Amino acid sequence: MKKQDCYYLGKIVSKFSFKGEILLKFDSDEPPSIKLSTIFIEIEKSLVPFSVKKISLHKSSLLKIKFEEVDDENSANLILKKETFLPLNQLPKLKGNKFYYHEIVGFKAIDIEFGEFGIIERVNDQTSQPIIMVKNSKNKIIMVPLVDDFLIELNKEEKRMIFKLPEGLINL
Repeated sequence: MKKQDCYYLGKIVSKFSFKGEILLKFDSDEPPSIKLSTIFIEIEKSLVPFSVKKISLHKSSLLKIKFEEVDDENSANLILKKETFLPLNQLPKLKGNKFYYHEIVGFKAIDIEFGEFGIIERVNDQTSQPIIMVKNSKNKIIMVPLVDDFLIELNKEEKRMIFKLPEGLINL
């Protein structure tokens, strides 16, 4: 499995028991399906599949997981603080103006006043407000805050996002 074919699930934050159970902090508003059979763990820049023996929700943003391959504290220590991933095809489909950040990469960015102003390169979600990074025809990056009030339409078939941006934002 390649990393570009997956999405980030979360990080293994601690051990839960001496039997090898771990706690995984998932990186989404909604918990992933509790019916997961395999989770990929990044070890030395490779995604390694681990079979899920038992999984349950623990508190609000943690999953308690028992892997087939991890049966004691020592083996749990080896995967501590590691990032985890799931295949993209396991993401639930979203409707309407809802989207996953990876889905909009390559979409045309269009302002209702200005017109098309570039192609979405990536989304920076490491800030308090996610920011869409749009590359214009002059190879300059335009940063657009991902605010619900700015987004007018998302057309997945035509791969375009239409915005009503504040005056001057595109020219910054």
